[in-house]
Amino acid sequence: MDDRLQANMDEYLPLRDVVFKTLRQEILLGDLKPGERLMEIHLANKLGVSRTPIREAIRKLELEGLVTMIPRRGAEVAQITVKNLQDVLEVRKALDVLSAELACDRITEEQMTELREACQHFEHMIQTKDSTKIAKADVDLHDIITKSTGNDKLILMVNNLSEQMYRYRYEHIKDPSSHERLIAEHQKILSALENRDKEAAANAVGEHIDNQEKAIMQQLRE
Repeated sequence: MDDRLQANMDEYLPLRDVVFKTLRQEILLGDLKPGERLMEIHLANKLGVSRTPIREAIRKLELEGLVTMIPRRGAEVAQITVKNLQDVLEVRKALDVLSAELACDRITEEQMTELREACQHFEHMIQTKDSTKIAKADVDLHDIITKSTGNDKLILMVNNLSEQMYRYRYEHIKDPSSHERLIAEHQKILSALENRDKEAAANAVGEHIDNQEKAIMQQLRE
């Protein structure tokens, strides 16, 4: 069995989910490149599984926007395009601004403590220079804000979009020049929430997303 598949093994997960996690990680880390065809037989042989869990994983990756089905070609890794980037961040910005505004009213002291600790943890992960760890710390930080709203529908929408958002977040975080700015932006968001200042929180989150879009757009042009 492939070492990457073995690393994702979880005795409680069905094989199709293990295969999905493995392929998803390879796409997000760039081991499977945008535009690369996903040949079921090749992947099955590489991972040491049958074609059925490969097919199921590809279908799930398509729903997340990480894989595109091309007529007469089959599945391939979705391209990172300006249009898709703008579409994803446009929706995410609206949801994050709403989350921040609601959090000003609803975040508990316990959640505020978690957010402070998450900001510190993010800074510690920056020091590791491990993009995967940094991206996870960033996701965890923003999840605290979303969950603090107590709005189950909003949480579900953000979670559904997060998978598509992760790819762009990872591209952004791979650039070391963005790290200090990300730390400052997180602190700005934290300060606004501590002061229960809805306008400041909305502006801080909006600026956070806008800067991310500008940075990734620049990377796409290079």
